[in-house]
Amino acid sequence: MKAMAIKKYGKNQKLMITEAQMPAIGEKDVLVEIYASSINPIDFKIRDGKVRTLLTYKMPLVLGNDFSGKVIKTGEKVTAFKTGDSVYGRPRKTRIGTFAEYISTHEEDLSLMPENLSFTEAASLPLVGLTAWQAFHDILKLKNGQKILIHAGAGGLGTFAIQLAKQMGAYVAVTASEKGHHLAESLGADLIVNYKKEKFNEVLNDYDAVFDTLGGEALQKSFEVLKPGGKIVSVSGVPDASYAKDHQMGIVKSVLFWAVSRKLISLAKKHDAAYQFLFMKPSGDQLRLIKELVETGKIRPVIDRTYSFQDTQAALDYVETGRAKGKVIVEVKQ
Repeated sequence: MKAMAIKKYGKNQKLMITEAQMPAIGEKDVLVEIYASSINPIDFKIRDGKVRTLLTYKMPLVLGNDFSGKVIKTGEKVTAFKTGDSVYGRPRKTRIGTFAEYISTHEEDLSLMPENLSFTEAASLPLVGLTAWQAFHDILKLKNGQKILIHAGAGGLGTFAIQLAKQMGAYVAVTASEKGHHLAESLGADLIVNYKKEKFNEVLNDYDAVFDTLGGEALQKSFEVLKPGGKIVSVSGVPDASYAKDHQMGIVKSVLFWAVSRKLISLAKKHDAAYQFLFMKPSGDQLRLIKELVETGKIRPVIDRTYSFQDTQAALDYVETGRAKGKVIVEVKQ
């Protein structure tokens, strides 16, 4: 099969089209012909080697972290899917590689895709949908009437997060550029802070939660907008010692994460707030819940651009500019 892979870690590494072996399937695995995949920031973070403290991969490495497609074969103990099913999913972190013609994934990480979507549209949802779902339902436990700030509201993750937060009854503020204002507003954002003209931490206050997708200075200043007892969930910050403990990563990484997260933990204590790093987990059950929201019209996919499989590197380059409004899709099978 054809696949897009890197030979080693590095920011300047380019995806190269290669001939790879067809994936093997275990008794609970599903072999899927990939129709479309989406680009996510985690793709270039993995390429750059920025997540090596969390994940280690062998080279050459096929990138890609979510997909849609059709089932072509199932393991002998698979019960939830059959040949010909249209599915979407986010493979386990040890089994990534959706910039390819085929992928083998555990049946628990898959769902039938929303019936009202094309393969291109469905491929835009798994990673961002699961990330927002786990941040809002599992960690923040967002409640009706609470106030949340979502950073980069017009981005691929932000556009889904706005819609999910509104479905949960929250008051939603976002940061966005002037070009992203109309999109964020159309998705239901109640307040839009133009980060190029205003400082969000001087405009907002008394918020229950912040969903951080940026890290760095934006994450640090986000503590200033919280009310006492508020919470921040970040997908772009750094793990803390509790993350290492919860994931049984050992004493060395616990000490390392304690050291790199000290400033954030100090800020959380200063503002009587809580901080948690999120590294999303695959979940077919949650994808089925997202499927229902999409099929009932409560959430819609937002797509900026599509690229051919041969142009996967160009798609990655575009997302890395930070200018994308919504998701960027690679159409593997046209």
